[in-house]
Amino acid sequence: MTVTNTAPAPALREARIPGDGIHEGRRVLRRVPEGWQERPYELFAVEPQARTIGAVISGVDLSRPLAPELRAELHRALLEWKVLFFRAQHLTSERQRAFARHWGELETNPLLAAGSAEDVVRFDKGGGSTPTFENVWHADVTFRERPALGAVLQLREVPPAGGDTLWADMAAAYDNLPREVRDRVDGARAVHDFIPGFARFYGPERLAPHQDRFPPVEHPVVRTHPDTGRRLLFVNASFTTHITGMPREESDRLLRHLFQQAHVPEYQVRFRWQPGDVAFWDNRATQHYAAYDYGTHRRVAERVAIAGDRPV
Repeated sequence: MTVTNTAPAPALREARIPGDGIHEGRRVLRRVPEGWQERPYELFAVEPQARTIGAVISGVDLSRPLAPELRAELHRALLEWKVLFFRAQHLTSERQRAFARHWGELETNPLLAAGSAEDVVRFDKGGGSTPTFENVWHADVTFRERPALGAVLQLREVPPAGGDTLWADMAAAYDNLPREVRDRVDGARAVHDFIPGFARFYGPERLAPHQDRFPPVEHPVVRTHPDTGRRLLFVNASFTTHITGMPREESDRLLRHLFQQAHVPEYQVRFRWQPGDVAFWDNRATQHYAAYDYGTHRRVAERVAIAGDRPV
């Protein structure tokens, strides 16, 4: 005789975890836009560092002028990988600036310490220096009407451990937003202001003189990349203060959700520096974070920024 157990299953207690704005499970991880024609690289080797973002380029000497064919192929690699790494280049400041100029005019940032030239920013941290805090996810100078196209960063001195930089792919971040969130942010605009980002380490006396030069500006919450047509999440925790026309509480809640997308490891690449290494990133398509985990050891970097266009 077969006996069927008809006793009810025990009730399971509620085990809800508060949401953090990040969904788990499988994500859409497209490195290039749909329909993008990929071709092999002929003038250098490419070593991917993550699924959608970051590649080490070998076989290129950045201390020499770029032939048009090499510049074009590097530009394609930048669009496809968003951040390019070049090992052991040991560039002079002039050669670093000359490389960056292949992508446009250089821009200055009067809020940061100048290096060997006005358009070279020097980050000399640790070892008792006055700290600045780049260990927050951000895109550079989105408080400008025309934020930077990109930047070229070289590490002059590297701590024995730590000091890595991380980049996040903001196309992947947009692709994986829930449909209801995309419906809310497509077409929305947000205000960007330099004061919240720099007030963490500068007082009013340093910031107030720059208010007229850098008034708050509006940008699309989602911008379209001018070269790839890719839609990109374009708000960041350093400079985006609120979404235009939205009640403050609702804006804050939505922005917290959008800021959190840069924290997803599947969208990131992390680079361990060696002296003389160079990174070249697309500021339109990425955010970055400089880990401040090296204590009193020095970390010295120099950055050149390339002027960009108005986000649309």
